[in-house]
Amino acid sequence: MLAALIALCAGCATNGGGDPRDPAEGFNRAMYAFNEGFDRAIGKPVATAYRDVLPDPVRDVVRNFFANIADLFIGVNNLLQGKPLDAATDWTRFAINTLLGVFGIFDFASEMGLEKHDEDFGQTFGRWGLPDGAYLVWPFVGSSSVRDTAGLILDFNLDPVVAHRPKGVRSFMVVTRALGKRADLLDAGRILEEAALDKYVFQRDAYLQRRRNQVYDGAPPRAESEAPREVSAQRGVPHSALRLIEEPAFHDAATASPHGG
Repeated sequence: MLAALIALCAGCATNGGGDPRDPAEGFNRAMYAFNEGFDRAIGKPVATAYRDVLPDPVRDVVRNFFANIADLFIGVNNLLQGKPLDAATDWTRFAINTLLGVFGIFDFASEMGLEKHDEDFGQTFGRWGLPDGAYLVWPFVGSSSVRDTAGLILDFNLDPVVAHRPKGVRSFMVVTRALGKRADLLDAGRILEEAALDKYVFQRDAYLQRRRNQVYDGAPPRAESEAPREVSAQRGVPHSALRLIEEPAFHDAATASPHGG
């Protein structure tokens, strides 16, 4: 199925000598416009209501709870990347926050100095030399690449929240997590709107740069030819705005349906 989708995107290539990383630019721009319209009509208004209705302490509890669950497979990916000490930190965080933090609603591990990591299977593939492949934009999911799409499939199928039963509880958890993520990025979205002349190009360049930084843990080898693009992609834009590229509205909710209850 993945191969068929990638072939379809390749067939939609219309960039006519544009960025070689983006052979399916016509398809990608159409998906970008769809996602932007969905976020404008549904994602942003609902996330705004979520932020306005729930006080900060309640949203902190929601954020901590899901971040604690994520530490399980963040640890798996750190181990697969050959970083056993980081994996041990992730699993220690999970144990402390689950036991002392009441199933993760309080983040005692961070207060104890245990660093929070951010790893996924796309980064693990990159760590072992798999290149990005073509840049892709998927409905609801947003920016990706051939490599990161393969990683996302694993992330999704191994996600404890998506696998949770019964179906009603799982759906509530998935939607709540998506709302929390989108609400956290409302201010970043406004900055992004003001920062880019061509938002599609900005998001593409910034996404690919950020993923490269993540694969190399913030210290990627840089070729001279890459420097101008990297500088232009991030000039004047804070890290929180770049996070919006990887946290499209309702990504979790959109990907929940394949697992029936």
